[in-house]
Amino acid sequence: MRIGMALNYSGGFKETVNELADYEKAGLDIVFVAEAYSFDAVSQMGYIAARTERLQIASGILQIYTRTPTLTAMTAAGMDYVSDGRFVLGLGASGPQVIEGFHGVPYTAPLGRTREIIEICRKVWKRERLVHEGRQYQIPLPAGQGTGLGKPLKLINHPVRERIPIIVAAIGPKNVEMTAELAEGWEPIFYVPEKAADVWGDALAAGKAKRDPELGELDVVAQATLAIGDDVSGYLEFGRPMLALYIGGMGAKGKNFYNDLARRYGYEKEAERIQDLYLQGKKDEAAKLVPYELLEKMSLVGSEGFVRDRIAAMKESGVTTLNVTPVAGTHEERIRLIEKVKEMAS
Repeated sequence: MRIGMALNYSGGFKETVNELADYEKAGLDIVFVAEAYSFDAVSQMGYIAARTERLQIASGILQIYTRTPTLTAMTAAGMDYVSDGRFVLGLGASGPQVIEGFHGVPYTAPLGRTREIIEICRKVWKRERLVHEGRQYQIPLPAGQGTGLGKPLKLINHPVRERIPIIVAAIGPKNVEMTAELAEGWEPIFYVPEKAADVWGDALAAGKAKRDPELGELDVVAQATLAIGDDVSGYLEFGRPMLALYIGGMGAKGKNFYNDLARRYGYEKEAERIQDLYLQGKKDEAAKLVPYELLEKMSLVGSEGFVRDRIAAMKESGVTTLNVTPVAGTHEERIRLIEKVKEMAS
């Protein structure tokens, strides 16, 4: 299993990147850089490329609505160039709150857009002349729009690779099926290995049945908080506010994908109550209702034996990359956690 780590995007970026070289030496394989509504991810990833040597660098994720497909492809090719072929393009739809509320762009047709963006990116990287002939991105435009002067062009530069790996963040059945068909990797959220087959098994099987063998096996990227010891269970509580935010606040009633996922995991009553409280502004009360079982099962927090068992469960469910958040009091202790989980996952 590869060991990855998500970079903190809320502040102290330069200091965090300064520490990445130590994690790289400790065996970290890949770093994921988010683009929520903070600094853009691309400038940060370029900075990381200049400060590291072996580490793969993934966008985690670039939102499909905020760049044109060709700009996404150009950005990925540029990142792959400055990193000497170490870039992984992570894509995702995000949600209406971020896309409409922060970017002012309609949140429409996430499946169709994702499929066409993947197809367009791969055409750009192969330096094919690009013709926009999909349903979401098309020329000629409807009557009265555009100049009629557009013509097929191809990328001027020669990319380092004509196939840059693509990972798609997906949790809905149709999106997961499409990801298993088209992408090199899949990144679910709030991954519980014991429940994964029931929730996503049919969608993954349907997508893999249409998968091009040249893509290889699907890389499954699971996120997990990491802390190892006999007295670390308290770290699980740090996850309550985030899960409450996603389950309760990331969308209105009936339009919250994360709330739907919690229900599919079997937490229907909890999901409904968390959402009611969160939307009423009672965030602390909502956080208290996040099931402890969910916090525990999606984590690598506990004794060494417990963590080994959880890694084994992740492997058995199909996980190939662990994207961990090491939690400890000092930088040196976090480095040791990366070294330890690397050894456990080998």
